[in-house]
Amino acid sequence: MTYCLGILNADGLVFGADSRTNAGVDYISTYHKLFDFAQPGDRAIVLCTSGNLSVTQSVMQEVKRDIKHQVEPNLYTLESLYDVARYIGAKIRDVQDLDRPWFKRDNIDFQCNFLVGGQVAGEDPMLFLVYRQGNCIQATPETPFLQIGETKYGKPILDRLLAFDTPLDLVVKSAVLSIDSTMKSNISVGPPINVLMYQRDTFEIRHRLRLRLGSPYLAKIRRYWEDAVRQTFEQMPDIEWQDDVGVNGQEISID
Repeated sequence: MTYCLGILNADGLVFGADSRTNAGVDYISTYHKLFDFAQPGDRAIVLCTSGNLSVTQSVMQEVKRDIKHQVEPNLYTLESLYDVARYIGAKIRDVQDLDRPWFKRDNIDFQCNFLVGGQVAGEDPMLFLVYRQGNCIQATPETPFLQIGETKYGKPILDRLLAFDTPLDLVVKSAVLSIDSTMKSNISVGPPINVLMYQRDTFEIRHRLRLRLGSPYLAKIRRYWEDAVRQTFEQMPDIEWQDDVGVNGQEISID
């Protein structure tokens, strides 16, 4: 299992990914899952992977080989980020079709997902989630983040903190907190954490961060967040046991 997320923002994009893969409690490995490609002045593209490692690594090898041998199309020649997402979807299908008989023979789960984000000149930054079937969905200002892997533990933080116009530096903090909260609740997600920030219209990746196990910053934000949540929890109003909507006739809408 893994946990990766991409966040679309008015000022750019933020990606975060853990590095843990496992095939049971007694076999845990670390693999990089966040990849970026850039042509200054023209495009910056970020790929983030989850799922069957052999499938995702094969897709990445195919993508890199197309660039190296200038096969058409490739990440540097596709006209839009939507075309890039569809291209990745086609690569997923090709790899799965090649190995499908052997996966099925041994009852191996070969599902995977990709996050595809970035900006191509002439477009706004975009973010897509590409499913193992090759189709995709797109993040929007109303739904500015997409997740893959072990998503449930890190989602509440994003739901409560994020908006499309949240300052980009705060978006990075929310991504780290989301991954750290997932690690706290699920042993199958673990460091190093890789974080990447893209600022719109720069067409290059200028900000990368790798937080290893024992990172002072990671320990600091975990302690700070837990202390703040605990303090806020203790200061919450007491339960009003006698409160009855039917009696006082008041209802408050909660979004």
